[in-house]
Amino acid sequence: MIPALNEAPNLPTVLNSVPTGALHALGWETEVIVVDNASTDDTAAVAAALGATVVSQPERGYGNAYHAGFRAAKGDVIATGDADCTYPFDSLPELLGTLTEADVEFMTTNRLRRENRSAMKRSHTVANYALSALSRALFRNGLRDSQSGMWVFRRYVWDGVEVKSTGMAFSQEIKNAATRAGYRYLEVPIEYRNRQGEVKLNALPDGMANLRQLFEHRFRRSGGERPARYERRHTPA
Repeated sequence: MIPALNEAPNLPTVLNSVPTGALHALGWETEVIVVDNASTDDTAAVAAALGATVVSQPERGYGNAYHAGFRAAKGDVIATGDADCTYPFDSLPELLGTLTEADVEFMTTNRLRRENRSAMKRSHTVANYALSALSRALFRNGLRDSQSGMWVFRRYVWDGVEVKSTGMAFSQEIKNAATRAGYRYLEVPIEYRNRQGEVKLNALPDGMANLRQLFEHRFRRSGGERPARYERRHTPA
C-alpha cells in the first residue's frame, strides 16, 4: 500500500520495483494499492495505467490516506511504503520471509543506520533520533526508528488497534498502538534511498504535531487497543 500526493513522476519507478513475480513464485498473491491523497497531477491515472488499484482519499493527510487504504485492503498481510522512491519495495520477499519465519504479527523497519545517512537531511536525522528516543521512553517497546513508513503486518492487527492520527504522526501511532496492544513485533534494518521529487514533510509543524501526539497517546485510555486473533505476548529478542 502506497499513499501518494502528486507523485506521478515517481510512480513508474516505485511500482516497477514491487517484485510481484518473485512474490508469486513464493506463494504470495499481490495487490498493489495506491491511495491518491487529493493529488492535482496525474497520480491516479499513472497508478491505474501501471496496474495498481487506486483508492481516492480527498481529505489530505498521511494518516487520512492510510485510513482509506486500510479500509479497502483485502489481503491477509499489508506492506507499506512511500511513493518517493525512498523505501526498498524490492526487499519485500525477504521482509515477508522474516515476518513468517520470526512468527511476528507487526514488523516495522529501521532507516536510521550509518549506511543510510546520505539519504536524509541532517536536520531530519536529528529530529528522527529525538522523536524515536522519546517514543521508546514513553512506550518502552525498544523501537529505534519510530518514524519509518515501511511496515509489514497481519491484516487483523489493524482491527485490534486504535489509531486516530490523520497526519504524519500516524506512523509512530500505529507502531506504538500495535506494540502496546501486545502483538508480537519486530524491527528490522532496511536500505533507505534518496528521495525523488518534491518534499512533502513540513519539518517543524509536523515534528511538533508528532511530539504532542506521543504524549496524548501515552496517556490515552487504551480501551480501543485490544488484540484481534492474538495468541501470546511479545518476548523481546
